Amino acid sequence: MNKDDIIARLEEIIELLKNEETTEEEAKELEEEARGLQEKLKGINAHARRSAIADRINDNLVDSRTIFDDDTKKAKYKEDMEQRKKDLINKRSITISSSDILAPKYQGTEINDKEGEVSTLVDSVATINLQGGESYQEAYVKSYKEGGVTDEGADYSDGEPSYGYADMNKVKITAYAEISEEVEKLPAADYVASVENACKVAIKKKMNSQMLKGTGTKSFYGIFESPDAIDSSKDITISEINETTLDEIVFSYGGDEDTSEEATLILNKKDLKAFAKVRSTDGKKVYDIDKKAHTIDKVPYIINSNCHPISKTDDTAGTYYCMAYGKLSNYKIPVFSELEIKRSDDYKFKSGQVAFKANVMAAGNVVAQDGFVRVKKVVADTGSGVDDNES
Repeated sequence: MNKDDIIARLEEIIELLKNEETTEEEAKELEEEARGLQEKLKGINAHARRSAIADRINDNLVDSRTIFDDDTKKAKYKEDMEQRKKDLINKRSITISSSDILAPKYQGTEINDKEGEVSTLVDSVATINLQGGESYQEAYVKSYKEGGVTDEGADYSDGEPSYGYADMNKVKITAYAEISEEVEKLPAADYVASVENACKVAIKKKMNSQMLKGTGTKSFYGIFESPDAIDSSKDITISEINETTLDEIVFSYGGDEDTSEEATLILNKKDLKAFAKVRSTDGKKVYDIDKKAHTIDKVPYIINSNCHPISKTDDTAGTYYCMAYGKLSNYKIPVFSELEIKRSDDYKFKSGQVAFKANVMAAGNVVAQDGFVRVKKVVADTGSGVDDNES
């Protein structure tokens, strides 16, 4: 019996048990049959869950190892990994598909990775692969006009929307990584994964910084650096995180006629801690922070160390951009090349370190009018306070 047959039979048993004409003996037999069918159903569901996990592993969503449905593919994968390892050892460059650069990867158990080394922001925004391209431009609506009341025979009111254009010119993002020569003793797949991961982490850390702080001159257009699509007059100024801060941010985002349920808060980990420390007058926590789901009162958040903490005590007068709130799809990264990795044994030869350099061509910009609302802190006077979050 398949799953549908079991469910259908269980429904029949329920109806028979409800029937007053069913005898006590028949009821016991039906209950026994129902228990057996339920066990079978559990087994089918468990198998389905295992198959789903296997599919995720095969898609590189759970582990860097791959499951193959035939020996030919397995042999080809092994051969490819061996060749990539040889290329790296022999100082020949290898490339990683542009579609894999920003996809999340996990290392095997043979290498213990460092937690929280790179923000997930760069993996969460929109990307587009444009192999061989030099630049990319995306149009967006800046504003809509309101219709009018027109006399008979008169010209219609002008209702044409106003458009803006987000320009993205390719930037060469580079990275340098050092790996112990002991890593070469690993199996080919683990060795290649180790090298690729080290380079991708470095590249993504730079991209994370560019997404927020890039000036647009030989760099990404950063959210905090006033790209054309963001109206700086709509910035929110906050001096401290208190019980009204989240509402102030959430309801300042979007148009006058609606609110958004798909926006994400980008902030420094120290400010997440500050949200957690806010208490009501009776001493209870104001904000419910779910670290597993990454939400503050069900509002999604992403940690990025390039955000200046509001909770930090600043001695220097100035304007500090601290948070951004908006739909992550409103930032786009076109990738113009594959990630190229090259090896060198010359540097740090004595200490047994193998050096790798990597580069990729990419760009980034905000592609929707007021796609993010920015939160800033303005420090007018100097002080002598010490940041207790850093102590």
